[in-house]
Amino acid sequence: MRLRTKIQLALLDNLVWVLLAVFFIANAFFTPAFLGMKNQLNILYQSATLGLLVLGMGIVMMVGELDLSMEATLAFAPGVTILVAQQLGLGPAVCIFMTLALGVAVGFFNGFFVAKMKTNSFLLTMSSQIVMRGLVLFLVPFSLAGLDKGYTFLGRGRIGSLQIAILALIVIYIIFEFVFHKTVFGRKFALTGGNRRAAYISGINTDRVIICAFVLAGLLSAVAGLVTAGRQNAVSNSMGEGMVMMAFAGAILGGCSFNGGMGKPVGMLGGTLLLGMIDNALNLNGVDVNLVSATKGGLIFLAIILDRLRFKMSADIMHKENMRKLVQSNS
Repeated sequence: MRLRTKIQLALLDNLVWVLLAVFFIANAFFTPAFLGMKNQLNILYQSATLGLLVLGMGIVMMVGELDLSMEATLAFAPGVTILVAQQLGLGPAVCIFMTLALGVAVGFFNGFFVAKMKTNSFLLTMSSQIVMRGLVLFLVPFSLAGLDKGYTFLGRGRIGSLQIAILALIVIYIIFEFVFHKTVFGRKFALTGGNRRAAYISGINTDRVIICAFVLAGLLSAVAGLVTAGRQNAVSNSMGEGMVMMAFAGAILGGCSFNGGMGKPVGMLGGTLLLGMIDNALNLNGVDVNLVSATKGGLIFLAIILDRLRFKMSADIMHKENMRKLVQSNS
């Protein structure tokens, strides 16, 4: 393969980092206080919750599915946990474990029906989202405040001026980047999403991989719930509302695709940071909140278009490369 072709494909695979660099440089000149260290840490801190959801959504998209229930799991897992804890007097360690276990349970439920019952993931997780959001609204009509410091540590803890949530986000992404590109287990996700039938014939238990993808999404949603509850020192029924579509946009911008088989955690992190920077820049420039909402809708549209363009351009580049090789072999 020619160097030119390799560079073109590499740029397409890492397009989000190009966009991120351009946006960062532009705001360094035109947005007041954007370059300050305090603001940069604030972008990372505010992006922690979304970053976990983007990673979860990206993993599910890698196997060719969607999970719309993540934002509801974010509220459902800590909401039910704190209600039970108040009745039984559970300690923070048990509460954290229970929150994560509920996230895993929701993910397993979704994954089981998608993998074993062959249900449509979009419709199934949408129904799960509606059920859990309704239960949270019923069970938590008012915010549950005054949470234990141990339970809120992930969202409120600091090491000097650095928030624990930022460190947790970076460590989680490093772990998943290693797992998905250095282990056999991680590679099975892309193989399953790229060609499920071929993956199954080659010996991969594709049903198990799909279930694992949803379980990881549920687990990451629960961790996002811990971060959100810690940040606001309370559990409310509105936690996570409207975030699933932004998670979808971040995953697409980060290199995932509707077609499955594509995506890298490092790219998903880039998508998260790009969305966080855009939101931060709009707020620093005093843009009306309704226009901010419209901009986020535009970003979702942009993500959809980029997915199609990236797929088409990659196919065109490979087609030209193959034709070039064919001509050379016949000459």
